[in-house]
Amino acid sequence: MSGSSTMTIREMTAADMERVAALAGELGYPSTLGQVAARYRTVRDHPDARAYVASDASGRVQGWVHVYGRHHLESDGAAEIGGLVVASECRGKGVGRALMGAAESWAREHGYERVRLGSSILRIEAHDFYKRLGYSVVKTQHRFQKSLREP
Repeated sequence: MSGSSTMTIREMTAADMERVAALAGELGYPSTLGQVAARYRTVRDHPDARAYVASDASGRVQGWVHVYGRHHLESDGAAEIGGLVVASECRGKGVGRALMGAAESWAREHGYERVRLGSSILRIEAHDFYKRLGYSVVKTQHRFQKSLREP
């Protein structure tokens, strides 16, 4: 899957992990190379998930997106964006739009009629970006979490 002449959208590979980890940190999710590599293997091996990267003309990864199928009993399945990050120096240049386009294409090819995502209430610029792509706010909610590790 290709983008413009300066940016290429392709499936993520194990060789991308160092840069993917660095970009995850830029998004506010600092992770070690080992953590990201293990997570990538889970995504790569899952039949209902995909991860894409945007690489520049020199091959340097400048962004990534993770999309997966989400299924509930109370509603029809939807594709969910697990994460999207674009290097700060590449924002506003169409990289995020191209990555989201790849995720949406994957969702269509897998029979999903909707793509959903969550975004922190603090990420106003991201909200504006998603709205420009045709996404709308459908609800506001709290996300709860409980650690299952032994104390």
